[in-house]
Amino acid sequence: MIPKIYTEEIILPDGRKIILETGKLAKQAHGSVVVKMGKTMLLCTVVSNYDSSDVDFLPLTVDYREKFAAAGKYPGGFFKREARPSNGEILTMRIVDRVLRPLFPEDYHCEVQVMIQLMSHDENVIPDALAGLAASSAIHLSDIPFECPISEVRVGRVDGNLIINPSRDQFEKSDIDIIVGASEDSVMMVEGEMDECSEEEMIDAIKFAHESIKIQIEAQKKLTKSSGKKEVRKYNSKEENKELEKIIHDKIYKKCYAIAKKGSAKNERSDSFSKLKEELKASFTEEENNSYGDLTSTYFNKVKKEAIRELTLSEGIRLDGRKTDEIRDIWCEIDYLPSTHGSSIFTRGETQALATVTLGTSRDANKIDMPSHEGEENFYLHYNFPPFCTGEARPLRGTSRREIGHGNLAQRALKGMIPSDCPYTVRVVSEILESNGSSSMATVCAGTLALMDAGIQIQRPVSGIAMGLISDGKRHSVLSDILGDEDHLGDMDFKITGTSKGITACQMDIKIKGLSYKILTEALKQALNGRLQILERLNSTIEKPNLNVKPHSPKMVKRNIPNEFIGPFIGPGGKVIQELQKITGCTIVINEDEKTEEGIIEILGTNQDGIDAVLSKIDSLLFKPQINNTYQVKVIKILDFGAVVEYVEAPGNEVLLHISEIAWERTNNVKDVLKIGDLIEVKYFGIDSRTRKEKVSRKALLPRPEKK
Repeated sequence: MIPKIYTEEIILPDGRKIILETGKLAKQAHGSVVVKMGKTMLLCTVVSNYDSSDVDFLPLTVDYREKFAAAGKYPGGFFKREARPSNGEILTMRIVDRVLRPLFPEDYHCEVQVMIQLMSHDENVIPDALAGLAASSAIHLSDIPFECPISEVRVGRVDGNLIINPSRDQFEKSDIDIIVGASEDSVMMVEGEMDECSEEEMIDAIKFAHESIKIQIEAQKKLTKSSGKKEVRKYNSKEENKELEKIIHDKIYKKCYAIAKKGSAKNERSDSFSKLKEELKASFTEEENNSYGDLTSTYFNKVKKEAIRELTLSEGIRLDGRKTDEIRDIWCEIDYLPSTHGSSIFTRGETQALATVTLGTSRDANKIDMPSHEGEENFYLHYNFPPFCTGEARPLRGTSRREIGHGNLAQRALKGMIPSDCPYTVRVVSEILESNGSSSMATVCAGTLALMDAGIQIQRPVSGIAMGLISDGKRHSVLSDILGDEDHLGDMDFKITGTSKGITACQMDIKIKGLSYKILTEALKQALNGRLQILERLNSTIEKPNLNVKPHSPKMVKRNIPNEFIGPFIGPGGKVIQELQKITGCTIVINEDEKTEEGIIEILGTNQDGIDAVLSKIDSLLFKPQINNTYQVKVIKILDFGAVVEYVEAPGNEVLLHISEIAWERTNNVKDVLKIGDLIEVKYFGIDSRTRKEKVSRKALLPRPEKK
């Protein structure tokens, strides 16, 4: 039976089309859709269990995978099949998850799995910008409870013109790269990087994205209507006890308010709330506690949240006693680790990051191998968040999605400040040693200091700040440098990084509907003041990058070499280059460029004498004597028919001085005139037409005897 297929078309501002299709593939999924743009095709399916999970949160899994067959490629590795997701795939999962998660009902605890697969790839279409549209379309077509459709788009800017979902070529020229996620009436997520743009330019880009998103949401509604909207399923909602909620509110609200108003440190505050919770439970009988179950904790947390939010809205006081625009105390230190190429500590309040810098060659670049993109990163940042940083003990199970996401944000913040002529591959690692709010922004600050300590000539220092929001619809407070609790209890987490000239990266998650652009602009302006304050602290620690790398750090020298000389430099089986590396202690990397017919030799070493020895070898190899010029040479071998001499200015570059060119008089035995180690001068005559070999002469520089 031929399936009935339903489609909807979306026209982008530049005339390109996105097509939504359902009814043809994966019909046993609770919702499925194919999103097409050019030759790119994404298949998205969603399935949700009908039984609620035994957890107090939404067990949502968003999975995005790019199939290598989609681009006509083979996966790498021994097994030649797709395995664990790449960093790029994980980052796409995160930007989709962050928009979807708040739109499921709070009491919906059935397991949900959203799977998005790149089935066909068009090199002119960047697929991650379509993933949010695909996920929302599939959910909207299902019977799963979901508040409203959403979509996501990428915004680029080329020559001052904003573009929705730019092509790969446009993307390479763009000075803005942000992905915006939104519903019809609210912006919910922003993530991306900019080339030091202003706050006003960022707002314009978000508004531009939102207008396009509204069109994509309308297409989803039309597709659902034409294909037949399924009735939303019923599920076991969380039990309520309004009477208990009021009892708990009356008992603890004022006490929660008082604890919050004390302005204490994290551990002290946590202990106070824990004691209050125990007092609350002790006020009930054992029978009542058994009957109430988890509701006591649920309502306690609800009242606690209400009290903390009201304190900020009514009195402008925060959990740690700060004002809304106040930044926590900061202290910084550089050159903390003696053996690293660069290091720093950045501590802000109860958040601390220890950053290190490692310098390497192009061989150390981070390889990107995805069906939709291949390349290398010569600057990259890794972020580690061990359990001890929050006073917890839990097993380590590899790098988490959160660590990858936070590291990527910090990398985006800093990478634009690395000079284009930086000869090194640069790796920054941030170890979070303490965490109570915005460790990713601490990573940006620590990374800036460590780069400057390492002698990387960054264009300008970068600082970062996390902004929060508390709003009840009528009143609002924008919070600078939020705590972990303020992130959890608040309505927005907006991380912004930048230099003194403008914004370099951002990441925003909004938990409430209808956030006005007026409040968003206020948050950006307040963030600018905070960023500049933090920059002052960074500059007071180290005013400008160190002029040179550390004595124990590797020095990098690059030298161009014609491709024809690369083979002789490497030697048969790599013998020459391997021996040279062994003798000099340098790492030597050669990259060929067929377009320019030149290779680039990278020399990395801590010993200048070793580097000079490699450079001397290259100079020797490239040495080309000029016809009729005179050169000093050294005798290195005596033969019956002449002597092998080596150019003094190009050691290793040898030529035969024939016995007939040693002197005007007949030379019967070379050893009668020359011995090994002698320094003599010769004249260069180029290629001899008779022997087809290079010709040099000593006698040409000697006075010619008069004929007798």
